[in-house]
Order: sequence, then structure tokens, then C-alpha cells
Amino acid sequence: MDRRKFIAASGLSAISLSTFGKIIKTDDGSFVGDCETSNDILGPFYRADVPLRSDLTYEGLEGTVIDLKGIVYDDDCTTPLSEAMIEIWHCDKEGAYDNDSNDFHQRGKVITNKAGEYSFKTILPGKYLNGDKFRPAHIHYRVTAKAKKELISQIYFHGDPHIVDDPWASKKKAERRILPISLEDTKGNLAVVFDIYLSNK
Repeated sequence: MDRRKFIAASGLSAISLSTFGKIIKTDDGSFVGDCETSNDILGPFYRADVPLRSDLTYEGLEGTVIDLKGIVYDDDCTTPLSEAMIEIWHCDKEGAYDNDSNDFHQRGKVITNKAGEYSFKTILPGKYLNGDKFRPAHIHYRVTAKAKKELISQIYFHGDPHIVDDPWASKKKAERRILPISLEDTKGNLAVVFDIYLSNK
């Protein structure tokens, strides 16, 4: 049963959902919630005008390949948003960003389909020093959609020992953005799922 059907069938006025917050059913039958995805720093390595593409791998690329995917939802926490633009960028496995080449390595953007879905094929990023400490592995997101607040955020990964000392990943508001890396099928393919919840302007 999908999330919307579950909520409709439950008949409850409020449902606590540990993965992304709480949904409340209003008197008119609509839903509101506190599921909004939290923001994070933009960082110094954002580049505009990245190519529209979902496959960020290329010949000679080193690193562990993952499928990074999810659904973008409206502020009611249940309605998928089509035509939202998802931009991502991250470093390579050695911790280096492509800041100036025309290849825009480890950078791309996609538009969500009618079901609000997006996906990228990329690699798990490496780490780099921020002062005297390593930043945890992370992937940057910029998400825009009509009549919605722009979201600037990052995701992190379960088990990363550098999260606890990171000034951004260690914040309570980042907890929902620390994600598992899962075996997706019997062939050993890895997936990371990040559902995104936008708010109105």
C-alpha cells in the first residue's frame, strides 16, 4: 500500500512518521505536515548551468557506483511534484570537485516525472579536509519547483565516522538526511533513496 492510501485508510487525524515527520488531516480532508526537508550550506563549489543528465559516470571514473533516487513531494507530504528540477554535485572519490572543466564531472540535473520521481547514476563521493577535520562524504542538492521555496541541502551516509565532528552534518536538523546505502537487487547494485519535501513560498 502506498503512503497516500495508507493515510486515507487509517482514519487518524495525526500520524507520526519517523522517517520524515508528522501529517495532520484537516477538517476539509486535506493534509498538512512538518515533513519539510531541512536546508544545509550551499558550499563554495556550486556551478550554474550544469548539463541535463542523469548518468554522471564516464569511462575511467573510479569509485563505487550507486543509484541515487527518490520522489519530490508537495508541502502536504503526500502529493508528488512533477517538473521539479533537481541539481546535484559532489567531489570524486579523492575529494576533488570539478570546478572549471567543460565536462562538469559529478554534476548534473534532472526534471521529475509525473510521479515526482528522479534518479541519478553516480559514485559515492570521497572526503576532503575542512580545516583540520574531514568533512563526511556528502552530496549537494539544489531543488526548485514552481511556487515552492528553493531547497539547498546535502545528504550524508549512515556509519560515516566524520559526521559527529562536522558542524553541519552533526546538527539535529540533518538527522533525516543521513541515509543508508542499500543493496538494491541480487546483483549487488547499490542504491540511496532520498525523498524530498518542499514547502510553499
